Amino acid sequence: MEISNKENTEKSVKQRQIISVSINQLTPSQIVDELNKYIIGQDNAKKSVAIALRNRWRRQQVVSDMKDEIMPNNIIMIGPTGVGKTEIARRISKLANAPFLKVEASKFTEVGYVGRDVESMIRELTDLSVNIVKTDKKNEVQEKAEENALERILDIILPQVKKKFEKNDRLPGAAEAESNNDEELNSKTREKFRKQLKEGKLNDRIIELDLTSDNVPMMQVLGPIGLEEMGLNLQDLFGNIMPKKSRKRKLSITEAKKVLAQEEAQKLIDMDSVIKEAIDKVQNTGIIFIDEIDKIAGTNKNTSGADVSREGVQRDLLPIVEGSTVITKYGPVKTDHILFIASGAFHISKPSDLIPELQGRFPIRVELNSLNEEDFFRILTQPENALTKQYKAMLETEKVKLNFSIESIREVARIAAEVNEQVENIGARRLHTILSILLEDILYDVPDKNKKKIIEIDENLVNLKLNKIVKNRDLSRYIL
Repeated sequence: MEISNKENTEKSVKQRQIISVSINQLTPSQIVDELNKYIIGQDNAKKSVAIALRNRWRRQQVVSDMKDEIMPNNIIMIGPTGVGKTEIARRISKLANAPFLKVEASKFTEVGYVGRDVESMIRELTDLSVNIVKTDKKNEVQEKAEENALERILDIILPQVKKKFEKNDRLPGAAEAESNNDEELNSKTREKFRKQLKEGKLNDRIIELDLTSDNVPMMQVLGPIGLEEMGLNLQDLFGNIMPKKSRKRKLSITEAKKVLAQEEAQKLIDMDSVIKEAIDKVQNTGIIFIDEIDKIAGTNKNTSGADVSREGVQRDLLPIVEGSTVITKYGPVKTDHILFIASGAFHISKPSDLIPELQGRFPIRVELNSLNEEDFFRILTQPENALTKQYKAMLETEKVKLNFSIESIREVARIAAEVNEQVENIGARRLHTILSILLEDILYDVPDKNKKKIIEIDENLVNLKLNKIVKNRDLSRYIL
């Protein structure tokens, strides 16, 4: 069991290395092909983000001073909710293996008002990057950490024989010989137990561990700005002042292996290099997705109350997007080459309602189309994470096979399009609601009445479950 775990860890690390190398070599058309596996339609948006992603790689290859002059192609996506704006941004972040953060523009307020500061998104992105790099480093040292954990467990099971050299004038060397015999015996016993640990024969045995506790006193900071907004950490502030307490825990050897391996991996990681690499990752490959940017593009200049800081948020956002240095708890982070992707429905306001300076920092504008019945059908059948496939996978855990007929899927797509037209257009999110209502009784009854091994979803069942709700507009407004 132990050997197979190590092999799996080595394979996963190698796979990530291969993936990261191949991703850096993806052409725009190949990036679009990858996006097509999860997102239906919106070809113009996919093309724009693919070019922006490839341009980041191109910039990394430039060796002259021109490298610092090449700015990212920030993008504004314009389109109704549920058409794939967020999903496109999320998928390209996975393709690029880059730190990715989604924020809502409406959550920020102008400096001087109670609320979130726009600089906090850079701090959050840096935190994410540190965690990503730290996880990768842990995977690299996992094998060594597990070996060290095994030795610590052996020390607990077999306390080492202390060497006692007693002076004896009458028998010179007798104490040394006795000590050597003890050491040889202890070494053989230790090897025997090491073999049993690797074979998993001692996994259920309970041992007592001394674990360090990093508890920090609770402290509340009163005021409009919290510690996270200032880039500070209580652990960093008090870590050296407060002595670390140890506590005893009784664990099985299986659990002890995991706990001790984590501790040993932490010791093997050089946090200075982790932070340095994480900051470099943020500055050169970081992606921030700013949703609902249309909410801060007010058309009425005489705003008051909650809307008073709309234009102020834009002005605070401008230097971050333009390129500035933000102080984080890990050090200064430059935002010059972070890729910003903004999106909004722009039903009431228009992109031109944004302040001119901010408009200029988003040179690429892409309009996403509303989804129709045919798009819904493709969304339910083609993507690798299609909803129908998700429900099939969930019911397979109950040993039940769920089958959707083509006609039933087309009927679900037709109903989704009809409800979006009559009630409110929320795009593909309507499919989640409709399918949850369609399969509600099945999902409820399956664990208790698991008699059928195969459940067929046909057009008649769809009509039976949904037609009454769809035809009653007042009912569909509340339920669908």
